[in-house]
Order: sequence, then structure tokens, then C-alpha cells
Amino acid sequence: MALGHGEVTGFALITDPVFYAVAIPAVLLTGLAKSGFLSGFGALAVPLMALAVPVPQAAAIMLPLLLVMDAVGLQQLWRQRDNALLRLLLPAGLIGVGVGTLLFGVLSSKTVSAVVGALTLLFLAQRLFFPPRREGVAPSRPLGFALGIASGFTSFVSHAGGPPISAYVLPLRMPPLTMTATTAVFFAVVNSSKCIPYAWLGLIDARNLATSLVLIPLAPVGVWLGVRLTRRIDPTWFYRLAYTGMFLAGVKLLYDGLS
Repeated sequence: MALGHGEVTGFALITDPVFYAVAIPAVLLTGLAKSGFLSGFGALAVPLMALAVPVPQAAAIMLPLLLVMDAVGLQQLWRQRDNALLRLLLPAGLIGVGVGTLLFGVLSSKTVSAVVGALTLLFLAQRLFFPPRREGVAPSRPLGFALGIASGFTSFVSHAGGPPISAYVLPLRMPPLTMTATTAVFFAVVNSSKCIPYAWLGLIDARNLATSLVLIPLAPVGVWLGVRLTRRIDPTWFYRLAYTGMFLAGVKLLYDGLS
């Protein structure tokens, strides 16, 4: 699909209305997911934007927006984080970003989408048909480290790091704000670490950056709204929405990967 061009502060800019018709809901949805409310739905952002632009370009446009959302999330949630869990997950996430950098262009985005979608649905099926005898019991630490790597990798490729990390943290049944704050810190570090590799790979250019700047005013809106809803929502409904988001993201990612 041909994209329109405009000029904003000397930068070429995407002006195709179809792009903004999918990009605006994607940004708002990501902000809500970043806050923990509608957790899991954030993985749908890049697939939505990919209806109008290629996946690498959608990922590059989303990165500055994610950094703004991360900053708002940290300001709102920093004190509620779980440091012990972050000590396990953060090194793994950074390894995943490194793997994503090295394999960029080797694995297609469709392959990654299909694998992430299939694993997400398998996790949900396991939770449905073979539920744990006791909720809140942590899965094994090696599994957490492996899922942290997977989250960093899929986050690098298409900002779809939510389902792998959710597969580890959701069974812990932490208070909603604690889970939200912990994943907010995790993705703030992971997203920041992607800036240099994205620039090195040529994904951050004037056109994508200009388009990001147009969308940036929307970035904090979903986060602010979602944090307020997360503080008020009943934990049972919080986790129901989280699992629903994972299911929809898994279906969409698998469909995109196989289509």
C-alpha cells in the first residue's frame, strides 16, 4: 500500500489516513496494556499497525511511543515493583534483545508471530485443562529465565514480549499493582536497550521518527487511564482480562504467522 507524505519540521511523514485509523487505536491499546489494565492486549499493537505498514516499520514507529509510556508507568508504579522477580527476569530480557539483534533478518516476523502465538495458546490451554493445585506458586526459575529471554527476543522483533513474560508472572497471582509495576520496569529496561540496535539496523529514520512524534501525545493517555482503573479493579476481573488479552493476542499472532 502506497503511503502518503507530508512535511513536518523538515521530516517526511506518513499521511495515509488508513495508517492512522489503525495506529491511533493501537497506541491507546498499548497504553492500557502498559498500565496492567488489559494486560496482554499490547501484543496486538504492531499486528494492527502492520495492516498499513511493514512489521519492521511498525515496530520502529512504536519504539519512541513505548519509551514515553514506560516513563509514565515508572513515575506511577515504581514503588510497587518486585525487585526479587526483576533480578531474575531483567538479565534474561536483555539476553533476548541481544539474540533478537543477532537474528534480525534471519527469522521472519511471520515465523516469530506464529511461534509466539502458538506458545501463548498452549500456555492458556494448559492453564484451562490442567490448572495448578495451588495458585500463587512460582513456576521454576529456569523456566522464568527462559521466558524472560523469549520476551526480550519477541519484544525486539515486534514488541510482542507480553505473552511470554505473562506466562510466568500471571500464575504468581501477585496483587495487580505489583504485577503491573514489575512488568513496567522490565519493559522500560528492555525497550531502552533496543534503541541502539534499532538505530544500528537502520530502523530509526526521519520518516518513522516524525510519525512517532505525531502520535506521541496519545502515548500517556492510555497509561494514565489504565493505572487508575488498575487501582480500582477487582483482582479476579484483572486476571480475567489479562488472560483474555493473552488469548486474543495469541490468536492474532498465530493467524498473522500462518497467513
